[in-house]
Amino acid sequence: MSLVAAVIQFAPTTDKTVNLEQIRQLVSEAADAGAELAVLPEYATFTNLVIDKSFVDSAEALDGESVTALCELSVQRRIAIIAGVNESDGQGRIYNTLVGIKDGQIRAVYRKLHLYDAFGTQESTWVNPGEIQEPQLLEINGLKIGMQTCYDLRFPEVSRMLVDAGADVLALPAEWVPGPLKEFHWTTLLQARAIENTVYVLAADQSAPTGSGHSSIIDPMGIAIVTIGEEVGIVQAELKSDRIANARATNPALTARRFKVVPND
Repeated sequence: MSLVAAVIQFAPTTDKTVNLEQIRQLVSEAADAGAELAVLPEYATFTNLVIDKSFVDSAEALDGESVTALCELSVQRRIAIIAGVNESDGQGRIYNTLVGIKDGQIRAVYRKLHLYDAFGTQESTWVNPGEIQEPQLLEINGLKIGMQTCYDLRFPEVSRMLVDAGADVLALPAEWVPGPLKEFHWTTLLQARAIENTVYVLAADQSAPTGSGHSSIIDPMGIAIVTIGEEVGIVQAELKSDRIANARATNPALTARRFKVVPND
Protein backbone atom coordinates (compact mmCIF):
# COMPACT_ATOMS: atom_id res chain seq x y z
CA MET A 1 0.00 0.00 0.00
CA SER A 2 1.19 3.50 -0.75
CA LEU A 3 -0.05 7.07 -0.83
CA VAL A 4 1.34 10.14 -2.57
CA ALA A 5 0.94 12.98 -0.07
CA ALA A 6 1.70 16.68 -0.35
CA VAL A 7 2.15 19.31 2.33
CA ILE A 8 1.28 22.85 1.35
CA GLN A 9 2.81 25.90 3.02
CA PHE A 10 1.41 29.41 2.68
CA ALA A 11 0.40 32.38 4.83
CA PRO A 12 -3.39 32.79 5.05
CA THR A 13 -4.76 36.30 5.58
CA THR A 14 -7.97 37.80 6.94
CA ASP A 15 -9.55 37.64 3.46
CA LYS A 16 -11.26 34.26 3.15
CA THR A 17 -11.94 34.72 -0.56
CA VAL A 18 -8.26 35.31 -1.28
CA ASN A 19 -7.26 32.40 0.95
CA LEU A 20 -9.61 29.97 -0.79
CA GLU A 21 -8.35 31.05 -4.21
CA GLN A 22 -4.74 30.45 -3.14
CA ILE A 23 -5.76 27.08 -1.71
CA ARG A 24 -7.39 26.17 -5.03
CA GLN A 25 -4.23 27.07 -6.92
CA LEU A 26 -1.87 25.21 -4.58
CA VAL A 27 -4.05 22.10 -4.22
CA SER A 28 -4.52 21.98 -7.99
CA GLU A 29 -0.76 22.16 -8.46
CA ALA A 30 -0.30 19.28 -6.02
CA ALA A 31 -2.99 17.23 -7.78
CA ASP A 32 -1.39 17.87 -11.17
CA ALA A 33 1.88 16.53 -9.75
CA GLY A 34 0.15 13.29 -8.71
CA ALA A 35 -0.69 13.93 -5.06
CA GLU A 36 -3.63 11.95 -3.65
CA LEU A 37 -3.71 13.91 -0.37
CA ALA A 38 -2.96 17.57 0.32
CA VAL A 39 -2.36 18.78 3.89
CA LEU A 40 -2.90 22.51 4.48
CA PRO A 41 -1.90 24.57 7.53
CA GLU A 42 -3.83 25.37 10.69
CA TYR A 43 -6.34 28.24 10.28
CA ALA A 44 -5.93 27.83 6.52
CA THR A 45 -9.11 29.70 5.59
CA PHE A 46 -8.61 32.67 7.96
CA THR A 47 -5.64 33.93 9.94
CA ASN A 48 -4.96 37.18 11.75
CA LEU A 49 -1.61 38.11 13.27
CA VAL A 50 -3.23 38.14 16.74
CA ILE A 51 -5.93 35.77 17.97
CA ASP A 52 -8.85 38.09 18.63
CA LYS A 53 -12.58 38.51 17.99
CA SER A 54 -11.97 38.48 14.24
CA PHE A 55 -11.60 34.70 14.45
CA VAL A 56 -15.10 34.48 15.91
CA ASP A 57 -16.56 36.95 13.43
CA SER A 58 -15.14 35.00 10.49
CA ALA A 59 -15.98 31.54 11.83
CA GLU A 60 -18.41 29.20 10.09
CA ALA A 61 -20.14 25.91 10.77
CA LEU A 62 -18.62 22.87 9.08
CA ASP A 63 -21.34 23.06 6.43
CA GLY A 64 -20.46 26.70 5.73
CA GLU A 65 -19.02 28.24 2.58
CA SER A 66 -15.34 27.60 3.30
CA VAL A 67 -15.53 23.88 4.05
CA THR A 68 -18.07 23.43 1.26
CA ALA A 69 -15.55 25.01 -1.12
CA LEU A 70 -12.87 22.58 0.10
CA CYS A 71 -15.24 19.65 -0.45
CA GLU A 72 -15.97 20.83 -3.98
CA LEU A 73 -12.25 21.22 -4.67
CA SER A 74 -11.68 17.65 -3.46
CA VAL A 75 -14.14 16.38 -6.07
CA GLN A 76 -12.93 18.65 -8.86
CA ARG A 77 -9.27 17.70 -8.44
CA ARG A 78 -9.84 14.13 -7.21
CA ILE A 79 -7.70 14.66 -4.14
CA ALA A 80 -8.23 14.27 -0.39
CA ILE A 81 -7.68 17.39 1.70
CA ILE A 82 -6.84 18.02 5.35
CA ALA A 83 -7.17 21.66 6.42
CA GLY A 84 -7.49 23.82 9.50
CA VAL A 85 -10.59 26.01 9.88
CA ASN A 86 -12.06 28.21 12.59
CA GLU A 87 -15.36 26.53 13.40
CA SER A 88 -18.13 28.52 15.08
CA ASP A 89 -19.60 27.07 18.25
CA GLY A 90 -22.68 29.29 17.79
CA GLN A 91 -22.12 30.92 21.18
CA GLY A 92 -19.48 33.54 20.54
CA ARG A 93 -16.43 31.29 20.55
CA ILE A 94 -14.80 28.88 18.12
CA TYR A 95 -13.12 25.52 17.81
CA ASN A 96 -9.74 25.27 16.13
CA THR A 97 -10.77 22.42 13.86
CA LEU A 98 -9.20 20.12 11.29
CA VAL A 99 -11.35 18.56 8.61
CA GLY A 100 -10.34 15.45 6.68
CA ILE A 101 -12.12 15.48 3.32
CA LYS A 102 -12.25 12.63 0.80
CA ASP A 103 -14.42 12.40 -2.33
CA GLY A 104 -16.08 15.67 -1.39
CA GLN A 105 -17.21 14.47 2.04
CA ILE A 106 -15.95 15.23 5.54
CA ARG A 107 -14.67 11.86 6.71
CA ALA A 108 -12.82 12.91 9.88
CA VAL A 109 -12.88 15.88 12.26
CA TYR A 110 -10.39 16.88 14.93
CA ARG A 111 -10.73 19.80 17.35
CA LYS A 112 -7.48 21.01 18.85
CA LEU A 113 -7.01 19.59 22.35
CA HIS A 114 -4.15 21.74 23.68
CA LEU A 115 -4.73 25.45 23.15
CA TYR A 116 -1.79 27.78 22.62
CA ASP A 117 -1.62 29.52 25.99
CA ALA A 118 2.14 29.93 25.83
CA PHE A 119 4.89 32.21 24.53
CA GLY A 120 2.75 35.26 25.31
CA THR A 121 -0.38 34.10 23.47
CA GLN A 122 -3.76 33.14 24.97
CA GLU A 123 -5.67 31.10 22.38
CA SER A 124 -8.17 29.99 25.03
CA THR A 125 -9.57 33.53 25.27
CA TRP A 126 -11.52 32.83 22.08
CA VAL A 127 -11.18 29.10 21.44
CA ASN A 128 -12.75 26.06 23.10
CA PRO A 129 -10.60 22.94 23.54
CA GLY A 130 -11.86 19.85 21.79
CA GLU A 131 -13.28 16.97 23.77
CA ILE A 132 -11.11 13.92 24.35
CA GLN A 133 -12.73 11.17 22.32
CA GLU A 134 -11.98 8.21 20.09
CA PRO A 135 -9.92 9.56 17.18
CA GLN A 136 -11.47 9.83 13.74
CA LEU A 137 -9.01 8.54 11.15
CA LEU A 138 -8.99 9.39 7.46
CA GLU A 139 -8.26 6.26 5.41
CA ILE A 140 -6.72 6.56 1.94
CA ASN A 141 -5.36 3.61 -0.06
CA GLY A 142 -5.42 1.47 3.07
CA LEU A 143 -3.28 3.89 5.09
CA LYS A 144 -4.93 5.49 8.13
CA ILE A 145 -4.21 9.12 8.89
CA GLY A 146 -4.63 10.70 12.31
CA MET A 147 -4.86 14.46 12.78
CA GLN A 148 -3.52 16.83 15.42
CA THR A 149 -2.85 20.56 15.51
CA CYS A 150 0.21 22.74 16.11
CA TYR A 151 0.70 23.07 19.91
CA ASP A 152 -0.53 19.48 20.30
CA LEU A 153 2.91 18.52 18.96
CA ARG A 154 4.43 19.39 22.33
CA PHE A 155 2.29 16.69 23.99
CA PRO A 156 3.48 13.24 22.85
CA GLU A 157 0.36 11.60 24.28
CA VAL A 158 -1.73 13.02 21.43
CA SER A 159 0.37 11.31 18.78
CA ARG A 160 0.45 8.07 20.76
CA MET A 161 -3.34 8.17 21.19
CA LEU A 162 -3.72 8.41 17.40
CA VAL A 163 -1.27 5.59 16.78
CA ASP A 164 -3.00 3.40 19.37
CA ALA A 165 -6.20 3.99 17.37
CA GLY A 166 -4.47 2.63 14.26
CA ALA A 167 -2.88 5.66 12.59
CA ASP A 168 -0.04 4.93 10.16
CA VAL A 169 0.43 8.61 9.36
CA LEU A 170 0.16 11.76 11.48
CA ALA A 171 -1.08 14.91 9.72
CA LEU A 172 -0.06 18.01 11.62
CA PRO A 173 -1.32 21.37 10.31
CA ALA A 174 0.20 24.29 12.21
CA GLU A 175 0.68 28.00 12.58
CA TRP A 176 3.98 27.61 14.42
CA VAL A 177 4.49 31.23 15.46
CA PRO A 178 8.02 32.55 14.77
CA GLY A 179 10.32 33.29 17.70
CA PRO A 180 13.66 32.43 19.29
CA LEU A 181 14.43 28.69 18.96
CA LYS A 182 10.93 28.01 17.59
CA GLU A 183 12.17 26.42 14.34
CA PHE A 184 14.47 24.18 16.39
CA HIS A 185 11.58 23.08 18.61
CA TRP A 186 9.39 22.42 15.56
CA THR A 187 11.84 20.27 13.62
CA THR A 188 13.06 18.39 16.70
CA LEU A 189 9.56 17.49 17.89
CA LEU A 190 8.39 16.44 14.43
CA GLN A 191 11.26 13.98 14.14
CA ALA A 192 10.69 12.73 17.68
CA ARG A 193 6.99 12.01 17.04
CA ALA A 194 7.91 10.07 13.90
CA ILE A 195 10.68 8.07 15.57
CA GLU A 196 8.89 7.14 18.79
CA ASN A 197 5.72 6.09 16.94
CA THR A 198 7.34 4.70 13.77
CA VAL A 199 4.91 6.61 11.56
CA TYR A 200 5.07 9.15 8.76
CA VAL A 201 4.47 12.76 9.80
CA LEU A 202 2.96 15.28 7.37
CA ALA A 203 3.70 18.69 8.87
CA ALA A 204 2.11 21.69 7.11
CA ASP A 205 3.04 25.01 8.70
CA GLN A 206 2.18 28.53 7.62
CA SER A 207 4.91 30.46 5.83
CA ALA A 208 6.26 33.80 7.02
CA PRO A 209 5.15 36.15 8.45
CA THR A 210 2.51 34.21 10.41
CA GLY A 211 4.40 30.91 10.64
CA SER A 212 7.93 29.62 10.98
CA GLY A 213 7.74 27.56 7.80
CA HIS A 214 9.88 24.41 7.54
CA SER A 215 6.95 22.22 6.55
CA SER A 216 8.15 18.65 6.09
CA ILE A 217 7.35 15.04 5.44
CA ILE A 218 9.14 12.83 7.96
CA ASP A 219 9.48 9.08 7.52
CA PRO A 220 9.04 6.43 10.27
CA MET A 221 12.76 6.47 11.09
CA GLY A 222 12.77 10.24 11.60
CA ILE A 223 14.28 11.19 8.26
CA ALA A 224 13.01 14.41 6.67
CA ILE A 225 12.25 13.22 3.14
CA VAL A 226 11.32 16.70 1.88
CA THR A 227 11.26 20.12 3.53
CA ILE A 228 10.23 23.67 2.61
CA GLY A 229 12.05 26.71 3.93
CA GLU A 230 10.19 29.89 4.87
CA GLU A 231 8.50 30.59 1.54
CA VAL A 232 5.20 29.50 0.04
CA GLY A 233 5.59 26.06 -1.48
CA ILE A 234 4.59 22.43 -1.91
CA VAL A 235 6.52 19.25 -1.29
CA GLN A 236 5.32 15.70 -1.72
CA ALA A 237 6.46 12.12 -1.21
CA GLU A 238 5.19 8.58 -1.53
CA LEU A 239 4.27 7.04 1.81
CA LYS A 240 4.76 3.26 1.82
CA SER A 241 3.31 0.72 4.22
CA ASP A 242 6.42 -1.44 3.73
CA ARG A 243 8.57 1.36 5.11
CA ILE A 244 6.39 1.50 8.23
CA ALA A 245 6.55 -2.27 8.70
CA ASN A 246 10.33 -2.33 8.27
CA ALA A 247 10.80 0.54 10.71
CA ARG A 248 8.67 -1.25 13.30
CA ALA A 249 10.62 -4.46 12.83
CA THR A 250 13.87 -2.57 13.39
CA ASN A 251 12.53 -0.43 16.23
CA PRO A 252 9.68 -2.32 17.97
CA ALA A 253 9.06 0.53 20.43
CA LEU A 254 5.28 0.31 20.13
CA THR A 255 5.10 -3.35 21.11
CA ALA A 256 7.85 -3.08 23.75
CA ARG A 257 6.34 -0.20 25.71
CA ARG A 258 4.92 -0.80 29.18
CA PHE A 259 2.68 2.26 29.59
CA LYS A 260 -0.61 3.42 28.09
CA VAL A 261 -2.04 6.90 27.52
CA VAL A 262 -4.72 7.81 30.06
CA PRO A 263 -6.77 11.06 29.83
CA ASN A 264 -6.00 13.66 32.49
CA ASP A 265 -9.60 14.82 32.90
